[in-house]
Amino acid sequence: MKNELVRDWMTSDVITVTPDSTLPEADRLIVDNMIRRLPVVQNGKLVGICTYGDIREARPSPATSLSIWELNYLLSQLTIGELMTPNPITIKPEDTISEAARMMLKNSISGLPVVNAQGQLVGIITESDIFRMVVQQWDEADEEPKPYARYQ
Repeated sequence: MKNELVRDWMTSDVITVTPDSTLPEADRLIVDNMIRRLPVVQNGKLVGICTYGDIREARPSPATSLSIWELNYLLSQLTIGELMTPNPITIKPEDTISEAARMMLKNSISGLPVVNAQGQLVGIITESDIFRMVVQQWDEADEEPKPYARYQ
């Protein structure tokens, strides 16, 4: 498991937004695609990341005195560039899953954008991808004969 590479387990078909995308657009992408984070790309380069938590925190409190129309207008004007975490922690495709897991634990994050040497987004690796790898390897190990089975 230690030598598995990020490129072999990352999601390559990444759903992204731009800094000019609006909060409602990003919220819809997250809900419709059942994802928790959106890399923010501009001119082909990764410039930030916006998570479901960022979007949730931008929503107004139910105790607001604004009308629903005022709220909707204000939210529609809010851009991802205002919400995103700029310059997110990233990993390279040739790094190991062990390195990715260590970075996630150290920084208390659940996903890493994967970028090439030119800073272009090529994928995303999440805790779910790592769990998928672990489960698959356990399942494969269970299919192999146990050493004691040969002597019975």
